[in-house]
Amino acid sequence: MLKFPNLFSPFKIGDTVFRNRIFNSPTGYMDFYWDGTTPSEDFIAYYEKKAMGGAATVCIGECHLNPALTRTGGLGVDITNDAAMRFMGRLADRVSRLGAVPSLELQHGGMVADAHLGPSSEYLDGNKIMPCNAMTEEQIYETIQMFADAAAKAKHYGFGMVTVHGGHGWLLQQFFSPAVNKRTDKWGGSAENRARLAVAVCDAIHEKCGSGFPIEVRISVTEFEDGYDVAEGVEYAKQLDGHADIIHCSAGLHGRTKRGNSLRWAPSMYEPDAAFLKYAAEVKKHVKKSLVSSVGAHSDPKLMEEAIAYGKTDIINIARGLNCDPDLPNKARAGKDGEIRKCIRCYGCSDALFPTFRIYCVLDPESGRENEFTRFSLPPEKQRVLVVGGGMGGMEAAITCAKNGHSVLLCEKGPRLGGAILCEETVPFKRHLMEYVELQKNTINKLNIEVRLNCEVTPEFIEKLAPDAVIASIGSVPAVPPIEGVDGANVLFVEEAFKNPALTGRRVIIIGAGPSGAELGVYLNMLGKQIDIVEMSPTVTGPRVQGMVTRIELEDRGVNLHYNTGAERITDEGLHCATPDGPLFLPADTVVIATGVKPLWDEAVALGSVSPVFHMVGDCAGGKLIKHATESAHTIATLIGRYL
Repeated sequence: MLKFPNLFSPFKIGDTVFRNRIFNSPTGYMDFYWDGTTPSEDFIAYYEKKAMGGAATVCIGECHLNPALTRTGGLGVDITNDAAMRFMGRLADRVSRLGAVPSLELQHGGMVADAHLGPSSEYLDGNKIMPCNAMTEEQIYETIQMFADAAAKAKHYGFGMVTVHGGHGWLLQQFFSPAVNKRTDKWGGSAENRARLAVAVCDAIHEKCGSGFPIEVRISVTEFEDGYDVAEGVEYAKQLDGHADIIHCSAGLHGRTKRGNSLRWAPSMYEPDAAFLKYAAEVKKHVKKSLVSSVGAHSDPKLMEEAIAYGKTDIINIARGLNCDPDLPNKARAGKDGEIRKCIRCYGCSDALFPTFRIYCVLDPESGRENEFTRFSLPPEKQRVLVVGGGMGGMEAAITCAKNGHSVLLCEKGPRLGGAILCEETVPFKRHLMEYVELQKNTINKLNIEVRLNCEVTPEFIEKLAPDAVIASIGSVPAVPPIEGVDGANVLFVEEAFKNPALTGRRVIIIGAGPSGAELGVYLNMLGKQIDIVEMSPTVTGPRVQGMVTRIELEDRGVNLHYNTGAERITDEGLHCATPDGPLFLPADTVVIATGVKPLWDEAVALGSVSPVFHMVGDCAGGKLIKHATESAHTIATLIGRYL
């Protein structure tokens, strides 16, 4: 008997069969052009892996009806381009043959697209009033037809359904939102009028593609502060009832608010699992004909099963969770939910997207690189591999080497595997990261990898062992800034403060607003401490998206943030600082140093001096984040015995 019978109950819409209730929520993969028009094999492999993993649908995000009018930022699939769509047809075929239903997300950026078309002549972007081109009624009807034509083309090229993006601040939500829809005709005013465009789009698609062609409509049930609330979002869902086959219940919007709602549509690590389920559950109470889907921070099959069994939702949509572990559905169906690699909601995938236009996952080194790793088909020559260091990089290297058939010895100088990240094991919003560490440990045990704890590796140790290859992942030590008083009795380093927050007093100053310092600020604030963070830069630093989210969390919690401020001298009473406005003294019981780390590069190089094949991964090689450790470790370990 299945462990999660409701989650894996098949269902039909029209003649389309869905093998379970887990949908792959739309994600974009921007780096997909060989010649500016054609999706690459990398693009196809990224989505194909989700179908292999057992999802019921695989939805390609960022598909534009007409790039000249609808595209945002020059990114996304051009549905009007037949050359591109022929290759999209290849993707649809491969996804279908793997048992999943391929879907295209139909997107129109409206007033934030290049053409700036919207319901009204202006909109609020943060604190700025931005001009916009108010759509004529003729343009509205043309837009409805564009949606229908795009859906028909998707169907023609083998896609079994479409997802109409009506949330997150795109065109259809702009019509929903009274904050920007100031129209006085039949497309504005009442909730029925503001929902009229979305309803008309659904009806036009069904008319052109057939009533049995499934349409999923994503809406934001609430815009949060500065926008409409849940009660109003439910009214829009009621208008869509029976017109959309599935109402996909998200929340939030891109930009347009003073408090940074541009990221609220993707719940952070500071929010609970299934953060938006309550919105789907509320919609479910009021719709009678359409199915309801929940999205947002789903990774636990037990919670998904309960949500469906208790009638809170019919479907679970997952985006980041399937980037982190595309095999999540297959593992859950097999009752192996303990082996699922759960998304830690760190926004590493989004942060990778901005510089690279590709989606990489911090915990899954092959995510976004699926096609690259298919190149390594040459069977590896079995090697004896010594991995030095049992942190994030060392564990990943050992596991990958063992899976490739090598004999592995993993040595860790401390009493436990896990590395520096173990200092955060009591932090509530790091729970899934700690679960990942335990998953890695369990995998090491299952692979029968020899582990030696409390074992410090020296060059002499390596010479005596004589391994074929050595991978050093020995990490780093805290960087000590040149601040007077840094060695005082009231000073801690960030790892110590995470590990034993009881050592900190009631008033705490954190020097450094990078990821560690900023997240420590959140944690200590949760424990009731009064926090000041001092940062030389003009904002919270580190990865772009995660830094923005953490800044908002700190502000919402009332943490005092001192930007453009240098720490000069620590005393028993607090911290003396230099600011653009002159000297500043901040009283404190404890000062925490969070100014980065110093890689153990020299120590690692010494180990390499006695090994014919030697590689460094993670912090000791200059990496600063978890992703640097896992990516470099997985790649190097994959090449051992093949090309290295």
